[in-house]
Amino acid sequence: MAPPPNPFAPLEFMLQVERFYAGLLLTADLGADSEPSLGGKLLYAGELDAQARALLVAANIAGAASLAASTDAAAGKQAIRDGVVDFLVTSLDEALRILKNEIRTRQTVAVCVALAQPVSETDFARQMLERGVLPNLLGQDVAGRPAGASFLSQGARRVEAINLDANQVLLGWSVASAPAQWLPKLDALALDCLSQDYLNSDSNPTAGAARRWLRLAPRFLGRMAQGLRLLRCDESSAANFLKGVREQVERAEIGVPVNLRLSSKGQSEQYSFAPPSA
Repeated sequence: MAPPPNPFAPLEFMLQVERFYAGLLLTADLGADSEPSLGGKLLYAGELDAQARALLVAANIAGAASLAASTDAAAGKQAIRDGVVDFLVTSLDEALRILKNEIRTRQTVAVCVALAQPVSETDFARQMLERGVLPNLLGQDVAGRPAGASFLSQGARRVEAINLDANQVLLGWSVASAPAQWLPKLDALALDCLSQDYLNSDSNPTAGAARRWLRLAPRFLGRMAQGLRLLRCDESSAANFLKGVREQVERAEIGVPVNLRLSSKGQSEQYSFAPPSA
């Protein structure tokens, strides 16, 4: 008998994506819009397991081109259905044809190579080295293997999942119904409620990271988000957002109940706001 589904799986996945996103942006460049971007960089995520899926989604949000390999045909097809990868190909040559053009134009793309037995991910990484394919960024599992050590010695950087620091909080929100209608309104409110110093400082890469996440995470998480939103921000921004949500719900400008969670320093607080008609 199959185990029951984990009701917290979507949230756990989003949290993992968010932490990888923070880690990826440590080496991102600031664009003309003051948003950090990994455009033109190549991430190698290794075997397409659960951790690699989260890393690929984070890389999509951050703007990188990504490569993964899979010995499980079903996992590759599921990644296509979930929007984790854009292309499922059967050889490194096919993958490179796609990646080279997207890297040159600094576009986001994720490619997975379906490996036929008896080829393993280790064999695939060795093929990359033989072909002179040097990723800029490496998944955690890949970095700990012999091929990963060779990539690192040539300048690649291992991607770490970054937790909140002492001055950050994690906001989460969802609505009771009609998420396609109301979540974009809450997303816009979150952007407006980011404190002005935090949002408008060109020298603060965290500000641009929050903007980019709000703009692109819903697109790349897609149905995996399950109507949830997360945002890493400062305490002032979180307070502004809570106040704005309460006021808009009380005025029935938001017509459904809204649930929020504020997490920081190992503690969480939950809030629920319902319009008068509810």
